[in-house]
Amino acid sequence: MITRDPGFRADLHQAIASRRDWAIDRTCRLVAARTELGHEASGQALMAELFEQCGLVVDTFDVDPAAIRDHPGFAPPPTGDYRDRPNVVGTHRPRAAKGRSLILNGHIDVVPPSNDALWSRPAFEPWVEDDRIFGRGAADMKSGLVANVLALTALADLGYGPAAPVHLQSVIEEECTGNGTLACIARGYGADAVIVPEPFGQTILWAQMGVMWVTVEVSGRPTHVLDAGAGLNAIAACFALFEGLQTLESAWNAEASRHPAYGENAHPVNFNLGRIEGGDWASTVPSRATMQVRVGFLPGMDPAEAARQIEAQLARTAAGAGLAGIGVTVRYGGHRATGQVSDRTGPLFSQLADAHQVITGAPARFLASTATTDARFFPLYAGTPATCYGPVGGDLHGIDEWVSITSMLEVGEVLATFMADWCGLEALTRTS
Repeated sequence: MITRDPGFRADLHQAIASRRDWAIDRTCRLVAARTELGHEASGQALMAELFEQCGLVVDTFDVDPAAIRDHPGFAPPPTGDYRDRPNVVGTHRPRAAKGRSLILNGHIDVVPPSNDALWSRPAFEPWVEDDRIFGRGAADMKSGLVANVLALTALADLGYGPAAPVHLQSVIEEECTGNGTLACIARGYGADAVIVPEPFGQTILWAQMGVMWVTVEVSGRPTHVLDAGAGLNAIAACFALFEGLQTLESAWNAEASRHPAYGENAHPVNFNLGRIEGGDWASTVPSRATMQVRVGFLPGMDPAEAARQIEAQLARTAAGAGLAGIGVTVRYGGHRATGQVSDRTGPLFSQLADAHQVITGAPARFLASTATTDARFFPLYAGTPATCYGPVGGDLHGIDEWVSITSMLEVGEVLATFMADWCGLEALTRTS
């Protein structure tokens, strides 16, 4: 293997190091693009430009709901309009395909910055301090998108290209549905392996939870506050209903119910009351409220079964003391993700772990995540092994999100090393 050649390794390390400022600049540009749900176009334009500068063949396309609506991995989107919110794919094609093909996938969308007043600086005005880039999306996961490009570019700086097709994908809606990645599969993009550089601290993902977004609409009975006891407070009922759901969370976390992949994690299942709204007048007992709950469930459970148990628990709680007369309607929009577990002894995992050890000098650590990622789509629906391997970061979905610059560069070096072994290398044809 060429990556065992000390000369090649030293040259690759230098090529990565020489692009430090380049990688910081590209990450900061992406962070400055506000790519919240529905507004991903500005970031995708930057990704298309970056892919073109690398000499990749660029395919920019909107998600076609008709092509994926009947797919088992489809999730009802929070917004039904996919116009001008494209996916971008950059493809490297070798002169002669000799090695194994690869997809490097990543998402451009970010979650809202939450309370702007809590940030040290504006969330979409990135800043660099010591070894960190700060800003919404710096870790999750614009640095990962840059690491993907960095890996390919560093090899090109040495005069090499992968000896197999490589597709770099920048997708939308990872944070809420996964329909962007699903649309790439439906468009015909496939490979022998997939890596997604999610910011999991340079661990190798081998298991991930099922995740479902549940919207619960609650109806009560309005009254004037002078006779509040005669009303049914829909907002207060939301809290009681969520407490009921937490008993289901505890049951799914019980040791007897736990999936072997999570045997050492005492609380892998997490329910989150993420949003609540309702009422229309401060002096009126509210007659309506809506809560949105993120529900995690273990691999091996079908989403339909998870939904059945959720609805049954809500019905039991609504029938209990203090909630008689409360109306409950359940609907689903956003994530409807099946949990997934991989064989971590397979070639993708062993070769990525080997590349990690070659570059870092430390054995790889494997992760059973309590979240979900777009990596799930490839083994579940395309029969393709997939994992996540990305940089060290912190305060994901929180305040002052950051990513380690050193780690981002190291991920690029590991990905380049893996690519060299997995795909093989061919000399690039230089043009004058």
